[in-house]
Amino acid sequence: MKKVIDVQAAVAVAAAEAIVAKTQGTFGVGGAMLDQTGKVLKSLHNNVIRQGMVYDPTAHGERQLIDWYYAERAKGVPLPEPKDITIVTSLDPCCMCTGAILAGGFNVMVAATDANAGINYDSSARFDALPEGLRTQAQASFSYPAVLGDSQYARPAHGMAPRSFFIGKTIAEPTQALCSLVFEATAKGAMALFNVDPPRAQLKDPATLSPKHAIVSALRKVFPEALSVRCAPQRPDAQLAPALKKAMARDKVMGGKGDAVALLDSFGNLLLCMPGRRNKSGIRTAFMECTRAYAQLRYKLLDGARIGPAQREEIRQYLGHPKDGTFVFANGPDDGALSFMELGAYGSTMEGELPESNPAQFQYVRPSLPQQALEHICRSMPPLYRHLIRIRPVQVADAELIAALAA
Repeated sequence: MKKVIDVQAAVAVAAAEAIVAKTQGTFGVGGAMLDQTGKVLKSLHNNVIRQGMVYDPTAHGERQLIDWYYAERAKGVPLPEPKDITIVTSLDPCCMCTGAILAGGFNVMVAATDANAGINYDSSARFDALPEGLRTQAQASFSYPAVLGDSQYARPAHGMAPRSFFIGKTIAEPTQALCSLVFEATAKGAMALFNVDPPRAQLKDPATLSPKHAIVSALRKVFPEALSVRCAPQRPDAQLAPALKKAMARDKVMGGKGDAVALLDSFGNLLLCMPGRRNKSGIRTAFMECTRAYAQLRYKLLDGARIGPAQREEIRQYLGHPKDGTFVFANGPDDGALSFMELGAYGSTMEGELPESNPAQFQYVRPSLPQQALEHICRSMPPLYRHLIRIRPVQVADAELIAALAA
């Protein structure tokens, strides 16, 4: 395993991964996980885009590193406790990755800033974008080493001081510039790939397909009850209660607290209803599983070697972008790290403005916070989330569904 003894060498490892990400055609971000001696336990890059298609909207480098950590621990691999691990990232973590980092209790060292989606978007290290109860933890675990020089990339050190094993504690200006420029060179193109699906008016109803159709078969392989429930578009109702309650029970068996997330398409069809798998990883919550499962289902269907343009278009028409459907959370977000991660992951799933025709894309059944408090959390998020995506969770309108889950 590689070992680094200064900040510059650690950031160079993350920068190298960012370059690999750029070559792959995804967001140019990379990261590495280090122990207290500087040993590189694992390095990874962003995998949101593969083969020119959305593979997994949650596959940011930091999130993948944390899932890798939990998977290795589950195998019995002796790894240090999270408090003794530093995640080095080429770009300031987004809200999803920040929530995952804080939920796990890891330390972070950041190279480039991100004034649009980074948790420290204003470079204040106050972390006002976080719910109040998480800010102190972030201030004690997020490090932004100094970048010496006279260019726009220079900065003073702020946040937590780099860990003691780092002998050199500054980032070289060219390396900082590289981390910034690799991301800037890829962000626009990668985001554009989230907007290649047909508009709502051109979508087709998968409930009209034969049960033997490849799309239906693929859906039911992931979720056997797919297309068994149909609500009015954008209006989830009590018909969802059995599927949600079954997934909530499964979530408890799988190490969660009893959560579930369903995805309805633009016609109101139930496509997926997923529990979390927190026995596999502390951050594999129900929403993370649901959005990832849908993205990878579409990716596998679209990625076949024998699939032509007409067939790809058909798949996109029957399985549209989730922004035209509705995510239904059994439990609304709270002010904890995992909920903040899910809010960020939802933003990464949308990766753009919601359609005006579907303002209530994010709905929940049981509130965990007063609506006003939840709206305040969303309004405090970095600019991408509050200005472009405009995340706005709302409670479902159906009283029978609320009563069914309250029971």
